[in-house]
Amino acid sequence: MGRTVPSFRIALEQEIALWQPFRKAIRIKDRPTFDSLMSKARVHSDAGMLANRPVILDTVFMAILLEQQKEIDHLKEQLEHLKRKSQVGEGLE
Repeated sequence: MGRTVPSFRIALEQEIALWQPFRKAIRIKDRPTFDSLMSKARVHSDAGMLANRPVILDTVFMAILLEQQKEIDHLKEQLEHLKRKSQVGEGLE
């Protein structure tokens, strides 16, 4: 027989569609941020498929958290670089 469980990508898009009433209810200026979060979940759809979690939101949230942590780490690196650059500049005075 055929599959009884939809593929993760299809299930992800269905889950995102279920959140559309929430998206419509938030402020217009917040909608691009919401869309960005959903895009972060899509980035890791391959991993989500392999994770095979019974609650798809577990995978969605983990993918979003992973992408946000990568952004935090990148910002930390940039901040440290700017601090080092600033300290070198202060030593020249």
